[in-house]
Amino acid sequence: MQEVVPINPTNGTPQHARVADALSAEDTSVRLQAALAAGSNPDPGFLETLVERCAVEPDFFVRDMLSWALTRLPSEITLPRIRRELDSARTQARSQALHTLSKIGEQSAWTWLTRDMLGDTDDEVARAAWRVAVVLVPEDGKKDLADALVGQLGRGDRDVRLSLSRALVGLGDVTGPALAEAAAHPDPAVAAHARATELLRQNPQTGFDAAVEEARRVVALGPAEKAPQAPEAAAC
Repeated sequence: MQEVVPINPTNGTPQHARVADALSAEDTSVRLQAALAAGSNPDPGFLETLVERCAVEPDFFVRDMLSWALTRLPSEITLPRIRRELDSARTQARSQALHTLSKIGEQSAWTWLTRDMLGDTDDEVARAAWRVAVVLVPEDGKKDLADALVGQLGRGDRDVRLSLSRALVGLGDVTGPALAEAAAHPDPAVAAHARATELLRQNPQTGFDAAVEEARRVVALGPAEKAPQAPEAAAC
């Protein structure tokens, strides 16, 4: 296995080049070690290399380590660079920038999030936007965010729907009215997803699959006269 030499920020540009080389190595473990080293010895000179690698890194764990390394740098230089990535044509660049924002947790970045991001046609970008929105949203913005997220109900596969449900549950009681309205939506997929999310909101211990099955049963039977009742908790 190739060994990554610990980063010494005082080495200057040649060392930055070595880090860039290690981050693009074929061996995943080498890239992971390089990202770990960059975060363990934070140096603003690594900013561009880390951000650029986020946009192309294929391994989830390496990407997560890259985001962690970015959180170790001063936010006053990291945030402006990450903001530029939100407008990138590369979907992974956008999704990873959003993920990194959720890790940094700087609430001033809330104003950078748009409805277009929340409804991005790429599922990974949208999921990242949902997660960071719930982290950064101020109290007076929760209702509008809930309305925007409810507009995404019914999209994607199981993992996408689970991510959206978790985001809505994370907003708390403010989502109740919007979910109740969506539960009567003419599209059965939207209605079932809304009901399943409400079941999870009422009882977070309810397994997502169990909630979905219960919601689909209710939708198939026709409009209910009372609010959804959580089924017995089951493993997700």
